[in-house]
Amino acid sequence: MARPLHWLATATAMAAVIATAGLVQPATGTPATTPDPTANGPQAAAPDAAAVTYPLDCKGAPQAVTATAQGDLDGDGRPETVAAVRCEAGSGTPPHAIYVLVQDRSEGARPRVVATLLEAGQRQTVTELTVGDRAVTASLLGYSAPEVPRCCPDKKQLAKWRWSDGKFRQELTDSAARSV
Repeated sequence: MARPLHWLATATAMAAVIATAGLVQPATGTPATTPDPTANGPQAAAPDAAAVTYPLDCKGAPQAVTATAQGDLDGDGRPETVAAVRCEAGSGTPPHAIYVLVQDRSEGARPRVVATLLEAGQRQTVTELTVGDRAVTASLLGYSAPEVPRCCPDKKQLAKWRWSDGKFRQELTDSAARSV
């Protein structure tokens, strides 16, 4: 008989604790809010890579933007676009150039190229392009020797550029020739 009384006393005590906790509230309270990303005004749009004339001589062939990445590279609060561009070719593996684009603040201005990170003359092909931590990273394919057919790159490289002292500087990269 003592057992049921014990459980009844325990249940009553628990109910009292829960009721008291429900009555005790902070004197003032405000709900937590999530910061509104538009509170500081509208965010600038990244430059449109398709609206740019690139300084890449394709000898009359059309240019092709094959990869883009966006992010604030120089810390000014406005996003830049990084574009991998090559000439359209019927065969082989045409080399890429990598350009950094900005959108001018003036009304109706077109985006423009402000930096060339990789020249097409370096005969590299971009397989991946990312922007993160205010840096541009590109996975590149290239050739270990002039005799290697242009259809078949045989060297992989990881390249990285970071904005520093008013210009982009290439950081140490993984340039070991690896078989593709």
